[in-house]
Amino acid sequence: MKIAFLGPEASFTELAAAQLFPEEDLLPQANILDCFNAVENGEVEKAVVPLENSIEGTVSMTLDYLYKTPEIKIEAEAVMPIAHHLMVHPNCDVKNLEKIYSHPQALAQSFHFLNKHFKNVQKQDFSSTAAAAKHVSENPERNLAAAANQFAANLYGLKIIHENIQDFEQNHTRFIIISKKKDVYCNEKLEVLGEKSAMLITLPEDHAGGLHQVLSVFAWRKMNLSKIESRTLKTRLGNYFFFINIVGKWEPVLHQNALEELKALDAEVDFLGNYNEYFLKS
Repeated sequence: MKIAFLGPEASFTELAAAQLFPEEDLLPQANILDCFNAVENGEVEKAVVPLENSIEGTVSMTLDYLYKTPEIKIEAEAVMPIAHHLMVHPNCDVKNLEKIYSHPQALAQSFHFLNKHFKNVQKQDFSSTAAAAKHVSENPERNLAAAANQFAANLYGLKIIHENIQDFEQNHTRFIIISKKKDVYCNEKLEVLGEKSAMLITLPEDHAGGLHQVLSVFAWRKMNLSKIESRTLKTRLGNYFFFINIVGKWEPVLHQNALEELKALDAEVDFLGNYNEYFLKS
């Protein structure tokens, strides 16, 4: 089975995908859109993409493409601790660093450390932490550094000069498995954190109390929402859709009646699936 993931090699998403699909063919993609396209076009059966980071928040591109590709659903979530290390080429003169490269979220997650120890060194965004590490390895004549993971350091032959540079210990990223087949993902070797459901809701034409009506559908049924986030529809100001997570097992009567009530309120509902959430090793 072919599994796409947000690449390149040695990205955090590959680390997640390798634990979720240890025996499958993993295919790196240049960006999140390519992951969705690969699933939509049948080039791969599934894909692993990041959904949320505990420090930087939701990956908005993932939410946008879930909305734009309603045939794609979520099979599972997986939470993984994130550790960033500062690495250089073995020939690097660390005292004369020119630039530090990494993904924008990794730089943001390590802002205070980098500002304290490398305040005058330019920080530059890169498409991924792994791509930043690869760039450093391909330019040994320059004094460059990358913030990336241990896997990237090993893969590209870099030397770690500072470990665990993230500003917060509780730095975790949530990944999702996406697919068109609506399969039930199960992995008995991984720790299960819980069960949840996800849906995208688009409100009817804006009116007073519209969002309150939608939320009351869940409230009076005592359905616990662990996440509710709005994203612009990119049509005009004030138009949004909502991503909602419901905690707990899927109860056919209770949940189905909630969906029917939402539709009765003229809300558009895209049910993304009911699935397990797993814990991964960093």
